[in-house]
Amino acid sequence: MKHYTDIFLDFDDTLYDTHGNAVIALAETYEDFQLGRYFDDPQVFYDDYWKTNIDLWGRYAKGEITRDYLIVERFRHPLCVSEGLRMKSETSASAFKDYCLKMSDVFLDYCASKPGVIEGAHELMDYLRNKGYKLHMTSNGFHEVQYKKLAACGLKDYFNTVILSEDAGVNKPSPQFFEYAMKQSGAKKETTIMIGDNFQTDILGAKHFGLDTIFFNHWPDYPATEPVTYEVTTLKDIINIL
Repeated sequence: MKHYTDIFLDFDDTLYDTHGNAVIALAETYEDFQLGRYFDDPQVFYDDYWKTNIDLWGRYAKGEITRDYLIVERFRHPLCVSEGLRMKSETSASAFKDYCLKMSDVFLDYCASKPGVIEGAHELMDYLRNKGYKLHMTSNGFHEVQYKKLAACGLKDYFNTVILSEDAGVNKPSPQFFEYAMKQSGAKKETTIMIGDNFQTDILGAKHFGLDTIFFNHWPDYPATEPVTYEVTTLKDIINIL
């Protein structure tokens, strides 16, 4: 097996249970803002939120939209499924934008306080650290939120370097992001491997940059579309590779 010294690790939904924690945070936000006044069924709001969020993050990764647009739109769109809230948004766009921003702040605070990780995350990080690998977090997540999540879940001290797209000035899968990551970490392409769950941003981005990859494939709706170095369905499987 090839000898690796450095490991780039995606954070959200690879180590940190972003989706599971966000489900809880979204329900808390729904209650805080008393959205039951506008929705007969909260699932209508939740379903549109997740559909909108996935689309927006995909566009954000491609550089098609800004962070500020994402933060507002991911709440504006599902809120406007309610006719009453849609009418409010049309009556006063500025006030409704402020409402969405406030909701986003509350939601992100709830998200960042949650400790949930993907099954096997701490065990994997213990193993990798004890093996002597240099570990580098590579994420498109927002700066202030990611550090709070790292502290909440107890994973911060495992990383030699935390590399965020906001610091790099570009998002994964851009080759400029990975070039920045190499400089920040001091790693070399030939001895670095990338681990991630998002095939487009983590795996293809790293592969096209020239890195080996481990695709953590736990999203059956998003299979690999190109050959990868390794593919696993649990974090425990990575221990058998590295």
